[in-house]
Amino acid sequence: MSSPITSARFSVLDRSRIREGHTGPEALRDTVRLAQEVERLGYHRFWVAEHHGVPGVAGSAPTVLAAAVAGATRTIRVGTGGVMLPNHRPLVVAEQFGVLESLFPRRIDMGLGRSVGFTDGVRKALGRDKGDAEDFAAQLDELLGWFRGTSPTGVRARPAEGLTVPPFVLAMGEGAAIAARAGLPLVIGDLRDRDRMLRGIDHYRARFRPSVWASEPYVVVSGTVAVAATPEEARRLLVPEAWSMAHSRTHGTFPPLPPAERVEPLAMTARERGLYKSGLAGQVAGTEEQVAHALESVLKETGAQEVLVTTSTHDREALLDSYRRLAAVAGLDGGTTRR
Repeated sequence: MSSPITSARFSVLDRSRIREGHTGPEALRDTVRLAQEVERLGYHRFWVAEHHGVPGVAGSAPTVLAAAVAGATRTIRVGTGGVMLPNHRPLVVAEQFGVLESLFPRRIDMGLGRSVGFTDGVRKALGRDKGDAEDFAAQLDELLGWFRGTSPTGVRARPAEGLTVPPFVLAMGEGAAIAARAGLPLVIGDLRDRDRMLRGIDHYRARFRPSVWASEPYVVVSGTVAVAATPEEARRLLVPEAWSMAHSRTHGTFPPLPPAERVEPLAMTARERGLYKSGLAGQVAGTEEQVAHALESVLKETGAQEVLVTTSTHDREALLDSYRRLAAVAGLDGGTTRR
């Protein structure tokens, strides 16, 4: 009998985090190189994200970056985690994914989220406001209609119409219900808030309606997974992101990722220290044996078919070593197609 780990798919989302001492262009090139490495390791998908006006994130145009990733790889599926649909016109999104699918047939995924800009300034620059997220279900329906050729406008989305680009909904809370009603796969996080994740998954499965896109529920759980030779080394992988998140919550802006050795001796306010410790707690991190045990528990609890790993850190070599170790835990085959 196979274990939940060896029967699950493992995929990677890289957010193109900018690192202290490095530039945005370097972060984007790092993302492309990481995609090539995880393809060799046998991961199933490689996704990129959308953030606007964030000092610590270079990935602002996910479909453009996905094209670069797909062009630099051969077999791994490539997609977005995700395109934030309220920021865009559905026709334009359909056209972009139609171009990607035409250039890289049967390798493109369309991960879609319902967030709008992080700050009032970004939302204003995008011509959006918080309320636009409430229209996500209608925007999603319009987008899928462009692929099906059902738009009442009489306009045809070229070259998207007639193509099949698998859609995924990135969600917590209300988004899980939207994914269920639309009959789409669900990507849900994060691994630290297991109770909330389980509620969302249960809600999704209970209300799932089969569609032309998916005949049954498909759950992808997402979150940080850090693997190293010792628990202490694995914890150090988490430090840069935990500090940057704490800084963003207390200063209103997400900075470039610092090296762990600079963070650990820093003086922090009580609130910063609390947020920082919270960012370190509850993550899936440790040695291969510890991570295998934690992932077995996650997959048994959630029944998820796939794990989307979202780890970011300053030390790219340590990050790659973590993905190598995780590939061994997951029984990946080193780069050839598993299924």
